[in-house]
Amino acid sequence: MPHDPYKALYVHLPFCKHRCAYCDFTTSAVARDSVEIDEYVDNLILDIRRKAKEGELSSIETVYLGGGTPSYVGQARLSKLLYALGVSMELTPDVECSMESNPESLTPELIRDIYALGVNRLSIGVQSFDDGLLKTLDRVHDSARAKLAVADALERFDNVSIDLMCGVPGQTPDMFQADVQTAVDLGVKHVSVYPLTIEDHTPFRRMVDAGQIPDVNQDQEALMMSMAPNVLTPAGFHRYEVASYALEGYECKHNIAYWTGVPYLGLGVSAVTMTQNDARRMRVQDGEVQDDLDRRQMCAEDLMMKMRMTRGVSNEELMAAAVLIPEALDVFNSLVRDNLVKREDGRWKPTFGGWLLGNELYGRIYELAP
Repeated sequence: MPHDPYKALYVHLPFCKHRCAYCDFTTSAVARDSVEIDEYVDNLILDIRRKAKEGELSSIETVYLGGGTPSYVGQARLSKLLYALGVSMELTPDVECSMESNPESLTPELIRDIYALGVNRLSIGVQSFDDGLLKTLDRVHDSARAKLAVADALERFDNVSIDLMCGVPGQTPDMFQADVQTAVDLGVKHVSVYPLTIEDHTPFRRMVDAGQIPDVNQDQEALMMSMAPNVLTPAGFHRYEVASYALEGYECKHNIAYWTGVPYLGLGVSAVTMTQNDARRMRVQDGEVQDDLDRRQMCAEDLMMKMRMTRGVSNEELMAAAVLIPEALDVFNSLVRDNLVKREDGRWKPTFGGWLLGNELYGRIYELAP
């Protein structure tokens, strides 16, 4: 269908040194010298060149290399991939180009090369700085390696983000707060905090079912999530999205694109493409249509997605939505009455309680357009 230009590009690299016990992402542990990785990267490069010829990369404002563990595929393959990206689109400093990495595969040489080829934001999957918790999570790095990786990244990159996890079996609130403090002390500019979820068909699920580890304690997770600002706010970070904190100007533009209805192109296995025009929005994954929304459904989805962000929805956005969905105002007023949403500065913003009860908050908004 004729569509608005893609503004964001996601490139999936589904390879890891080791598949963690909690992971349910599309990724696999393969030998680093495997020809499977070479063939996959070569096919990605062909896809990038094809999309460039079709004119689909001409308006891209953010690029995100995710996985898996992109850093695991190594310097040579990443250099080839990033070079292809650089000649296929305008990979200028104005384009936010993020790459995910893990501490065990992040070397000073790799950091130097990806920086030279246009990556300007590095996200490191630390999860914790506590060696005991890292063992529980089945990670292949230790705390010392994680700290070294962050320090090495900051030698070259101004914009470094780390992921931390809360609700890990054996983790106390004090341990989580210590992890957040370590992140601040190391000098990162962005921190994402994720509550552990025990997904079906993972080793963690089997361990919970067998009574080897306790299931997630949601009250403990909520307590830890609520503690993160105690450390981050005095250090100058602000929460701009349900799971993310940043220093001013270091918010992840690519993530914001997902929550604000920006069309995006996904390349690689399991990567999702969101194509839209004024009347229709489609999401396609591996050639299969996942969503096909009409204008009213798009409007409801935009309201729902924006409530993942601290700034929420403006009065103007809600009034415009109410033209298509007259009941929208009633629903938002009911969310305010139930303390899931607050009205502030001409905006309708999620409360912390609203985020904790996210399924209810998002569900009630999305139900506006069945």
